Amino acid sequence: MSKTSIVLADDHFLVRDGIRALLEEEDNLTVIGEASNGKEAIEMVKKTNPDLLIIDIRMPEMTGIEAVEELKKQGEDVKCIILSMHDSEEYILKSVKAGANGYLLKDTGKSEFLKAIHTVEQGGKYFSGDISDVLVNNLFNPEPKILNSIVVKSEENPFDLTSKELEILELVLSGLTNKQISEKLQKSKRTVETHRFNLMRKMDVKNLIDLSKKSQEYNLI
Repeated sequence: MSKTSIVLADDHFLVRDGIRALLEEEDNLTVIGEASNGKEAIEMVKKTNPDLLIIDIRMPEMTGIEAVEELKKQGEDVKCIILSMHDSEEYILKSVKAGANGYLLKDTGKSEFLKAIHTVEQGGKYFSGDISDVLVNNLFNPEPKILNSIVVKSEENPFDLTSKELEILELVLSGLTNKQISEKLQKSKRTVETHRFNLMRKMDVKNLIDLSKKSQEYNLI
């Protein structure tokens, strides 16, 4: 029986080592290459011609999303799974647009991880948990800015905030906790925390007071 050949790309050696150990417990999977950033991943894919690339998003020199997009542009016939700790709409939708065949969170269990690999290797797509919810919500409630993974800067939105980040911003400034917001939006607490982190990073603020001040200054509320 032929084995599914895999290239792993993550800038943390221990993460790669752990994933490799997990995958090579399976008789039908083999890791044939590793990379520590997006550029190395592209080079390794070209060198080894694997069936599957499993790649992290946030890496030095070139992100996982950029690497997947570049491989697709170059016509490389490799299926790609994004493996990340981030479940924000922005990352998920950008990954889909770039051509990723799957998107999994790093806390995914072994059985689901293997299921995703086999689904993608056989020509399907795999998006789990809240990630599937994001895709379905954007399919049935399309917002052009989000579907295109681009939020155009304007006087009304100078920080490139997504519609979900703007919604979280309003709820945060109304005094709701992350738990209360997650219950109101029917999203996981981690998803809310990720959106909150992203909007504070984009607005370059460190606390709620500064967030409120800058929001008022730019008429976001």
